[in-house]
Amino acid sequence: MAESIVKKKSYDFALKIIKLCAMLRNQKHFEISSQLLRSGTSIGANVEEALAGRSRKDFFAKMSIASKEARETNYWLRLIIDAEILDKQKCSSLLKASEELIKILTSIVKSGCDEQQEVSRKTKNSKLRTQN
Repeated sequence: MAESIVKKKSYDFALKIIKLCAMLRNQKHFEISSQLLRSGTSIGANVEEALAGRSRKDFFAKMSIASKEARETNYWLRLIIDAEILDKQKCSSLLKASEELIKILTSIVKSGCDEQQEVSRKTKNSKLRTQN
């Protein structure tokens, strides 16, 4: 079985976030480092949980959380850049990686929502036919 692309990308991303947070801590930016570390590593953790989910609903719920964590991480990275805490060059590749993760995870979650709506529509139609 091929390894999940989102699993690999989120894990690699978490490793880079850990290194960036160590740099932030060395510069005494403890609070923002903690926030970034929590959200940036949570993406991969939730992807791992999703891949081990017991149901499709569980899978999409965990992927949705991972998507939200990716957006939060993107926020912290933009804040670090705009506040000039770190050089933009040091964060730009991570910012792009977070945007890529957001796109991948949003696509996964959206496909689950579309699927859920289709099932719901079919269920309503079959109930209507049964009532007639």
